[in-house]
Amino acid sequence: MQEWAIGVDLGGTKIEVALVNADGQLLDRLRVPTESSHNSNKIIEDIANAIHQLFRKHSDTTPSIIGIGVAGQIEKNTGNIIFSPNLGWHHVNLQEQLTNKVNLPVVVCNDVKAAAWGEWLYGAGMHYQDLVCIFVGTGIGGGIVCNGKMLEGCGNTAGEIGHITIQLNGPLCHCGNKGCLEALAGGWAIERDAQRAVQNNMDHGKMLLEIAGGDITAITGATVAAAMQKRDKLAIQLLDNVVEALTAGITSVVNLIGPCRVILGGGVIEGILQLVERVAKGVKKNALKAAMVSVDIVPAKLHNDSGVIGAAAFALHQHKTVIYDH
Repeated sequence: MQEWAIGVDLGGTKIEVALVNADGQLLDRLRVPTESSHNSNKIIEDIANAIHQLFRKHSDTTPSIIGIGVAGQIEKNTGNIIFSPNLGWHHVNLQEQLTNKVNLPVVVCNDVKAAAWGEWLYGAGMHYQDLVCIFVGTGIGGGIVCNGKMLEGCGNTAGEIGHITIQLNGPLCHCGNKGCLEALAGGWAIERDAQRAVQNNMDHGKMLLEIAGGDITAITGATVAAAMQKRDKLAIQLLDNVVEALTAGITSVVNLIGPCRVILGGGVIEGILQLVERVAKGVKKNALKAAMVSVDIVPAKLHNDSGVIGAAAFALHQHKTVIYDH
């Protein structure tokens, strides 16, 4: 009998709910907006309603567990969200509250770690026992698999690759430290640097401003990517800086962890796939030769599905109803 789970990707703007089987196949999904103005109780109610809607649509399929990926720090076992910056939540016990509403076991995971589960079991990491997934979106996060186990760390915070220090006394990160990888190469950092560059030199930033409709505050990472495709000098310079930061960060990770595979995903990577090849070339040049003997750097395969598929995979693993064969 096929095992099924519900995977949920809870973000600051949308809630995505999907029905996923133990082979990583996504049967159906639905999306509803995250009403960020609402309190946690109302958002949890919205998640429960979306799950029940999926249940009704597929009444012949019975999921055994629900997995949720949430951006933030998650307390192991309890599913208590210590802090979620995207939602503004502090100490919300999502696991307990949702379990009471849907009458099924619920487990909660950091969203990027959930995506790493998806890539490891069903995407670019299949058949690998030692790998690192790095997702470059608005922020930067990751998941680390060593000897066939996803690293959790003592406080369930392992994988915060975006907060390794790349540049002492570099730009201030949202975490409060300076020079983090995320503060140099995350989507919000690209946006910050692009807007500042245009403010400092309107002529130099003419194309970025034009693509953004004349509004400096509308310049985003996607604006920079579009300008790069047109060979704009400022966009190329900005992305050269991103490549340099990612190369430095991933070189450190490769030297420290010694993975067989590094998987790069997230919105920034999806929007500028050339980054993967450029970063791979830089890491190969800079990492310890012994560490690079058997490692390759590749793009993620599951794309926008990694979150919900990974949340379901994490849930099934926690439920111990599936034995994964790598």
